[in-house]
Amino acid sequence: MTGAGATAAVRTEFAFMLPVGYVDDSGAAHREGRMRLATARDEILPLRDPRVRDNEAYLTVILLSRVITQLGTVASVNPGVVENMFAADLAFLQDLYRRINTEGHTRARVVCPACQHEMTVDLAGGRLGES
Repeated sequence: MTGAGATAAVRTEFAFMLPVGYVDDSGAAHREGRMRLATARDEILPLRDPRVRDNEAYLTVILLSRVITQLGTVASVNPGVVENMFAADLAFLQDLYRRINTEGHTRARVVCPACQHEMTVDLAGGRLGES
């Protein structure tokens, strides 16, 4: 479709790679995952949770467990999984959540300090040259 009636498809899910990785009970590490856009319901319902009433910081745990749709081969991403993530991964996921729900994408415009070349990078994880 082209012209005034054309609409862009809304991207609702984003792939990511955790900087460290969630380690499950069997010792397997899970780094690759997917996060969907949050709905109003995702942000409102956790406010009723007694764990959030007792500790406002727990809101992050519940929010992330609602919007992470996949994490490696973990069967279900629940608050217990998020609670056991490394701090670096939690910070990464909080930033990703903010980016996709306020900006709608995971890209950032950067400038190389050495040559002043401007480029766009994807902040959803992964590192060049890593296997």
